[in-house]
Amino acid sequence: MSILLVTGTDTGVGKTLVTAAIAAGLTATGHAVDVAKPIETGCRSGPDGLDPSDAVTLRAACGSPASLDVICPYRFPDPLAPSIAAERAGTLIDLQRLVTLLRARGAVPLLLVEGAGGLLVPITPRCTFADLATTLAAPILLVVGSRLGAINHALLTLEVLQSRGLGIRGYVINRLAGPGDVAADTNAAALAAATTAPCLGELPWLADADELLAGLRGHADGVASARARLATLARDHVDLARLRG
Repeated sequence: MSILLVTGTDTGVGKTLVTAAIAAGLTATGHAVDVAKPIETGCRSGPDGLDPSDAVTLRAACGSPASLDVICPYRFPDPLAPSIAAERAGTLIDLQRLVTLLRARGAVPLLLVEGAGGLLVPITPRCTFADLATTLAAPILLVVGSRLGAINHALLTLEVLQSRGLGIRGYVINRLAGPGDVAADTNAAALAAATTAPCLGELPWLADADELLAGLRGHADGVASARARLATLARDHVDLARLRG
């Protein structure tokens, strides 16, 4: 099994959209893939406890048979960094338990693991998602939220990856503004000129991105439609072959 850790240049940059699209795209082309959102914060209360909406979205994107407890073992109500959300909930995230749980999911060739926030967001007071990637020997897929400030955030993240000896599979740009936004229009070319890390694609701006992802959490017909649209989005805009490693 190969593990690919999906991180972002910041929070709110579209990690779940990109991860779901890749999962749907690979599944639609006949490649076995599964997903994990090992830690989710900002979960709302539901009938069965805390509802990890990102984990539910990812599971539906690839039709994973895994239970939510397996996909998302740590859930917290506060929309904060995992270490702080865990402390406020009166618990501590066990990094070694996370590693064991992720390694145990070896039934598929590729496991997409979506992090929370960016690469150096703390899982515990002393460990970050970079440390998790190091322990798992997992390469990184960086989601760049294309808006003002994205170049700096992306280059800083890429520099941390290089300094820590972490593998970078590449980056995917997710446009956060429509045509006419100068930063979004120019970020792709600027990043390509500033780094040798491979750009694996650029998702177009989607005015209905939230509604599209919500479709994966709805009724069966809506799930199928949303999954098909995400698969097409990935096939048209992302180099899926290079993502498989």
